[in-house]
Amino acid sequence: MTLLLIHLVVAFALIAYFFYVNAYLYRGGWQGSGVTALEGLYYVICVCSFALGYYFNVQYVTQYPAEASWVHFTKLLFTNPAAASGSQDLVCTNVILFPLWTIIDGRRLKMKAPWIYFVLSLLTSFGFGFALYLAAHERQIRWLRAHGQGAQPLAG
Repeated sequence: MTLLLIHLVVAFALIAYFFYVNAYLYRGGWQGSGVTALEGLYYVICVCSFALGYYFNVQYVTQYPAEASWVHFTKLLFTNPAAASGSQDLVCTNVILFPLWTIIDGRRLKMKAPWIYFVLSLLTSFGFGFALYLAAHERQIRWLRAHGQGAQPLAG
């Protein structure tokens, strides 16, 4: 349970870092700085995914106190063909596609620290990292429009 609590503290620290790095997006005074319904929905999904993920993580740690580890947790994802089918999809998407997408697209949109969403998805949940990226993405697009800027294609 101690490692899970450390995990949680690091997650909260990284969330705080996200808001620190992206403070320019959350300051008022620019056209479109209010939270839209879609952005608000993304934040609700963030909170729900975070809470549900930790609820099940606590259940896992209490059920397997001696075995609890990343390796053991990952092995349990593949305990039967149905679980393995969903788990391989989640692992491939979260570990390969999500960082590629957020880092490349985030750089195009001049987002700050686009790597953070992937790391947060490992510390919180894939749903949290994904929803936070989508919320920040929406806000970044509005910020760029309000400041007369656009997304830049990456060279190469």
